[in-house]
Amino acid sequence: MKKLLCILALATLLACSSNNCPLSSTVLCNYYFYDRSGVAIKYGDSFSVTTLLPGQKTVYTYRKLGYQTETRDARDTTLVNAGYAETVGTARRDTLLVNKASNRSYIQVPMSYFNKADTLIFDYSSISGNDTIIVEHEGYAHVELPECGTHVYHHLRSVRATDAAIDHIEITNPLVDYEGKENIRIYFNGVVE
Repeated sequence: MKKLLCILALATLLACSSNNCPLSSTVLCNYYFYDRSGVAIKYGDSFSVTTLLPGQKTVYTYRKLGYQTETRDARDTTLVNAGYAETVGTARRDTLLVNKASNRSYIQVPMSYFNKADTLIFDYSSISGNDTIIVEHEGYAHVELPECGTHVYHHLRSVRATDAAIDHIEITNPLVDYEGKENIRIYFNGVVE
């Protein structure tokens, strides 16, 4: 009887330790790059991608003659004590998602859980303009297994972009999940390929 209880306890323990959760469970929107005729490319120009968040934040700017201007998100009394003049202002709440990337064939960026639209700013190093991409989407909770937790998936509704370096843009797969499939195609106009 003791042996049977040990076998049942071991079987129960093994059954509970089996975990079928996905290894990669980060939900990211995948943007792939193409030239205007639809050929996949590696975008050669250095670029950064920033997302705009709603609202504003307080910023502190410190200036001192002969020194570089410093901007901080929090007050810095050591700079004031060092003779810097402090100016308090407001700025947009931008978040840098991709910093100075080059020779990339795609990027992956997170999506907002609470907003119905995300605004991305593509800033290029070799052209003076930048591009704004607006992606409208709907987020919803997804549970693979109870022990894996909840993830927020997104369904893409629409996408539009300006045309500094982008020829056009389209949704190829409206389901944004952790599978890593192409969701959006960006067709560049050849300005800086």
